[in-house]
Amino acid sequence: MLTRTLLVLSLMIFSVAPVAAADTPSSIEVWKSETCKCCGAWVKHLEANGFAVKVNDTDTGALAALKRQVGVGDKLASCHTAKIDGYVVEGHVPSSDIKRLIAERPDAIGLTVPGMPVGSPGMEQGAEFEPYDVLLIKKDGATEVFAKH
Repeated sequence: MLTRTLLVLSLMIFSVAPVAAADTPSSIEVWKSETCKCCGAWVKHLEANGFAVKVNDTDTGALAALKRQVGVGDKLASCHTAKIDGYVVEGHVPSSDIKRLIAERPDAIGLTVPGMPVGSPGMEQGAEFEPYDVLLIKKDGATEVFAKH
């Protein structure tokens, strides 16, 4: 009887624990200009997709310094920078790509959507959409396409 009870309890613990862990939102920290409306829209996109977001409003000089510090060059830059689980996320990267980055854990600096493509999260303008790539920033500064949208 005791063995059966322990078996049932073990099954209950192991079947519930992974679900609870999966439901815990990932925490992401964002640096942006206080007046950037598209940055705020991107933050809302993240929150709507399960992320806990900490926002740091900063001036453009400090934001540029942060980008340099984390390895985001001018050609890869956008209007905001974020950090999550040891990775950098630059610009209007979709939440699904951030979740994939965290799940796959590539040996890289992070992801970027350079510029501000129309139709990317936070840059929605009705039905307008321009195709864009999410780039994986490798540790040597090279990039490769991580996702196409």
